[in-house]
Amino acid sequence: MDIAEVARRAGVPASTLRYYEKKGLIASTGPQGARRRFAPGVLDQLALIALGQTAGLSLDEIQSMLSPTGGPHIDRQLLSAKADDIDATIKQLRAVSRGLRHAAACPASSHAECPTFQGLLKRAASGALDRQRVGRRLAPAGTGTVMRRKER
Repeated sequence: MDIAEVARRAGVPASTLRYYEKKGLIASTGPQGARRRFAPGVLDQLALIALGQTAGLSLDEIQSMLSPTGGPHIDRQLLSAKADDIDATIKQLRAVSRGLRHAAACPASSHAECPTFQGLLKRAASGALDRQRVGRRLAPAGTGTVMRRKER
């Protein structure tokens, strides 16, 4: 397949394909200087790259998991660590969502009088919500503390 066909079928610009080739993530066939052509297996490689990017892996991390033939050579520890990071982010977002939903439906006459909302503000002001993204989670509601995730 030529580069235009691969770009169309993969849904990525030709410039992205050239960049991936330059980084060693994919390889074209044929002589240098000619119009780039790719084997049909490049679509599977591009799907692996897209999956890795969706999971938050860098291109260097993805490249380390591609064999010279383009097939997967999975780093299970890296994937497990990335899944832990995603789980921590989900927990953080759920905590923020619960706080926002509470604020939207809070029966207090003023949010200044609501202890739950005030706790959310305190955690946000202290940076607890941001720190959670790097491996921490919020303590149970109302404690106003931050707890570290258990060591793996």
